[in-house]
Amino acid sequence: MDGLDLIKTFREVAFRRSFSRAADSLGMSKATVSRYVAELETRSGVRLLNRSTRSLSLTDAGQVLLDRSTELVAMAENTLNDLQAHGSHPKGRLRMSAPNGMIAGWLSDVMASFINLYPDVYVSLVFTNRDIDLIEEGIDIHLTGGRIDDMNLIVRRLVQYDMVVCASPAYWARRGIPQVPEDVGRHDILSYASMPTTHLPFETDGKPHEVAVHSRMEANDAMALIELALRGVGVAYVPEPLAQSHLERGALVPVLREHMPRDHWLYAAYSQRRHNSAAMRAMLDFLEKSMEPLGDPPTMPALPPASPVSPPVTCALSKARDVARATASAGRTDKPPRQ
Repeated sequence: MDGLDLIKTFREVAFRRSFSRAADSLGMSKATVSRYVAELETRSGVRLLNRSTRSLSLTDAGQVLLDRSTELVAMAENTLNDLQAHGSHPKGRLRMSAPNGMIAGWLSDVMASFINLYPDVYVSLVFTNRDIDLIEEGIDIHLTGGRIDDMNLIVRRLVQYDMVVCASPAYWARRGIPQVPEDVGRHDILSYASMPTTHLPFETDGKPHEVAVHSRMEANDAMALIELALRGVGVAYVPEPLAQSHLERGALVPVLREHMPRDHWLYAAYSQRRHNSAAMRAMLDFLEKSMEPLGDPPTMPALPPASPVSPPVTCALSKARDVARATASAGRTDKPPRQ
């Protein structure tokens, strides 16, 4: 084992705060990971990790190594990627990140096709809704529908998608179907956000506006909201591709399609400081070619007569400006930073 392998293993343990999770990520046994970290501590002459039966944390020396090794590991990986890029066949490890729930949409088909086409590429997928540092966490490609302000990143626009307001047929029958966006304010909204949501964006005659809503529940994963909408809990405002299968079979029914904002895109972001390997270039090209806009939306099935709508209810909530950092951007009107 060389020193770089030891440092990379230590960094994975430090990021994940677990030998077991680091072993799973690296495709190694827990015993090997533990042995690598112990060897690094022996060579450095200091303890790098505080271990207990229930927790793991960095010592001061461990924090220094973690901070100072970032550039070293990035430079080593970039050099290896440069050498690999001279080959004509993509191979090696490709680390990607995407919002929670995205694998349940169109990404699953795309990834399956890519893996079958490039058997020598090992893809490591990380699903998270939090902000990440691509260099710090060793991410080659980050998929997102949210705004990207980091000027060190290159952004490639992949596919346009729609947001959808939907609920189960039973819910619409019980509460009534909204005819205009303002009617949504009388319904129980399942909010996608890291903070409580008070307003949702719509368009009328091409002009954007927001509607005050009553949030029945919030979650940072759109798939959780879809599951609750299927059970008649409330109305979900989510990226349409994630709910597509349920819309097509009539388990969820969309409304107000003519009032939905249209400028939503999925982006692939990658760092200017990471050299493009053949595998990374192949993935970017494959994503761009494979992700075609969805076809015509499913027709809304007939619904039973609605019960009288109850009067509006007011509750204290907060803003929706971060509604799509992970799975979509519900209020996005900005243009992509660059392509």
